[in-house]
Amino acid sequence: MDTNSNQSNNKNTAILLISHGSTKPYNEEVFKKICEKYKKATGFDAEVGYMKVANPTISQAINNLKERNNKLENIIAVPVFLAPGIHTKIDIPILLGLEPLEEDPRCPDGNYPEGHYLHGIEKVDFQGNITLINPIGPHKKLLKIINNRIETVLKESKTEGKTGILLISHGSRLKYNKEFISQLHNLFAQQTDYPSDFGFMELTEPSIPTSIKNLDNENKLDKLVVIPVFIAPGMHTTHDIPIILGLLEEHHHHHHDHEHDHDHTHDLTKTDFDGEILYSQPIGADDILIEILKEEVENEL
Repeated sequence: MDTNSNQSNNKNTAILLISHGSTKPYNEEVFKKICEKYKKATGFDAEVGYMKVANPTISQAINNLKERNNKLENIIAVPVFLAPGIHTKIDIPILLGLEPLEEDPRCPDGNYPEGHYLHGIEKVDFQGNITLINPIGPHKKLLKIINNRIETVLKESKTEGKTGILLISHGSRLKYNKEFISQLHNLFAQQTDYPSDFGFMELTEPSIPTSIKNLDNENKLDKLVVIPVFIAPGMHTTHDIPIILGLLEEHHHHHHDHEHDHDHTHDLTKTDFDGEILYSQPIGADDILIEILKEEVENEL
């Protein structure tokens, strides 16, 4: 479907690209590019809305879409998240004025205390239809991005010998994140000759050091390519994971409130690996990601 056809047939529909939001500028820079590329590729009007911290909020983004199109009838809300979880199943539906998709283990009665980011939220003012689709999940096209990242960093390698691949995910107390990276890794392993594994930055096992140790013990690696399976760069990809990999020195005790309703301190135990570590960029505003988002919306139409 070409751009002109999209513009002609979808005047009453707009796309809301939803991001978590971050205190760091990287997130907004990446999502601005994602939005620009998406609009160019599809012909839809689109806006980024942030769950928290950054602006525009989800409600403000919907207002922006309405202001640009007084005939707007349908909004397709696209959570640009890799794995489902509390944000995509509970927080985002509530922020959109929809029913949550499951009971919130944090507040089963739905009454969020003062100070919680869902307490007293700005109500969405839209009389049309809002359709929330699923997050990206272990999409096969993500493998193209991963393979491209591997090829790029291997060009920088100064070491000959056996190479291993580690996919890194954030980790979660819920099952969804582990299910996502496990399924994605299974797809990756089926199409590569490199020995590979996955590990988590926190909250879930196996940890990054554990996965690297297991990979090295089983394969006697000379070098390791590490792929952070995150959408945008941020504190985790530029600080926490490099420290764990031994690529960056920790100069202070890193306490991180994660912009959530709880505080935690990351365990930045360093990896014990004598070989070369090659660390890639996250997914970012990759053209293949735009293809995936375009495909997911088209499946909904």
